[in-house]
This record gives sequence, C-alpha cells and structure tokens, in this order.
Amino acid sequence: MDFFADPPGTKSEEADTFQAGLGGSSANICAGLGKFGAHTALVTSISDDAVGRYCVNQLKRYNVGTQYVTPIQGEYRTSLAVYESRIEDFQNVIYRNGAADFQVTQAQVDAVDFKAFGALVTAGTVFAADPSRSATFHAFDKARAAGMPIIFDVDYRPYSWPSAEVAADVLSRAGAASDIIVGNDEEFGFMAGGIDKGLAKARELAATTAKIVIYKMGEKGAITFADGQEFETGVYPVDALKPVGAGDSFMAGFLSGLATGQEVKDAVLRGSACAAITVSRPGCAPALPTPEDLEQFLATHPGPTPAL
Repeated sequence: MDFFADPPGTKSEEADTFQAGLGGSSANICAGLGKFGAHTALVTSISDDAVGRYCVNQLKRYNVGTQYVTPIQGEYRTSLAVYESRIEDFQNVIYRNGAADFQVTQAQVDAVDFKAFGALVTAGTVFAADPSRSATFHAFDKARAAGMPIIFDVDYRPYSWPSAEVAADVLSRAGAASDIIVGNDEEFGFMAGGIDKGLAKARELAATTAKIVIYKMGEKGAITFADGQEFETGVYPVDALKPVGAGDSFMAGFLSGLATGQEVKDAVLRGSACAAITVSRPGCAPALPTPEDLEQFLATHPGPTPAL
C-alpha cells in the first residue's frame, strides 16, 4: 500500500492529506500489464486485515488475478510506502517490519497452474528472506518444467537483505537461472563486485545463460543484449514529478510489447515511454499508463534521446 503526500510538491511531514494507491514492485508490474490487457496473477501473501483486503481490491481493479494471494494471520503485515510527488529532497519511507510477502511458501507455488500463463516474472525483493526465497527458486523449477521463460527484475533493495554478501550471492543465482534479466548499472555492478564491472556482468549473462539482458543507465538510456546483438536506446525526456515507479512501468511496457510480437528494441523503447509517463504522475500503480495514454504520449512527444 502506498501513501503519497497531496498536493504534489508537499513534503510528507508537512502534509494534511495523503492519497492511497497500490504499490510494491511485483504488484505494480502486474497492474501495468493488466492495464495493457494481459492475463496476470500475483502469487504473494498479505496480512489478513483491512490493508491486505485493500490491496486485493486494488489488484482486481487493475484486472490482476488474486486467486494466488494468500491472507495470513499473526504479526505479519502488508508493507507500506510513504513518499512524495517531488524530485528535490525526495523522501520515501518504507515499512517492511514483519513483511507478509516474505511468507510465501512452496505450497503456494505448487497451487499455481503454470500452464495457464506464458511467463514467470519476479522482482528481486522476494529473494531477500525465507520462506519466499526458497519458494521463488521452487517456482523457477516449476516454470522451467512447464517450458515457461523466467523473467527477472533485479530490483535490489539493500534494506530488505541481511547482508550485501548474501544479496550478491542469491541475486547472482537468480540471474543465472533467468531467461530475461533487467537491472540498472548499480545492480549489475553489485552482482559483479563493483559498479565498474556491471556492464561486463550483463554481457557475460547474455553470452552464457540469458536470452535478453537489459542494462539500464537512468537518463543515459539502456544497453540491451539479445540474439547475440548489442544495441543502445535513449530515454523519453519529461518533467518528472517523482523518481519512483519507473522501473515497474518499464517492465510492464517492455513485456507487453514482447507479448504482442514487437521486436526487442521496439519493446525496450515502449518500456522507456511507459516509465516516462509514470514518473510524470502521482502514485505508482495509478500512474501506470493505459494503451490510450501511451498512444497519446508517443503521438505528441518528440521522441527518445539519441543512443549513446
């Protein structure tokens, strides 16, 4: 669940009003795909309370299947993010003490009908603790057995992990088991043992285990490795309202492009356009574009910056 200070520009500690919205990387990706008409379902655990039920209702609003969302009792809680619609001195306060989503089990994974879906998508946060870490690697095995591609958004959040060493080891294992890997320069550098080694790590994964690797560099664009080729793409400049939500929106735009038969480069640019739209609006899931939003944006925007 997200709370973002209203009106835009207001600092959290000075706000009289907060807007609420769906949040969380995997939920945002699902919501973005749902807006583009994809058939999606989220496998997670939520607290068995009003906040958990709010999130389920929001998922349904975005056409996300909730049949694999499991309410759990006890002291586990659905996570909360409190942030601002501003760039300068931006603040984002994350409450993940006793996070319910870390309690996903292998039994929940076994209940999924993998044959009903075309791909398994995960963000890196679920690997930060057990039982969700083991459950997600189990899901990788089930997806592989079902012939499904595994898509991994590295999404490294240091505050969720017991140590950087554990994170580097586990995320590297997940990357080596994935068909499509998306991460930024810092995340690939982290897995490689130094930011100066990140690009080489991305190139190595593309040459050995992954079919597509996208190495994002913020406002400098991205380098994509696919089918033995390497190409660079720029970004769509906008007046950003906030810095959050771009990565999730990129994933939704990119994956929906691939799913509809776009070439990899076109899908990457589609993801970049979706990210630009999202950072120019308040909220995360509410800010994700619809097909109509994307069409209007592309029709009126002068286009991406030149590749590096």
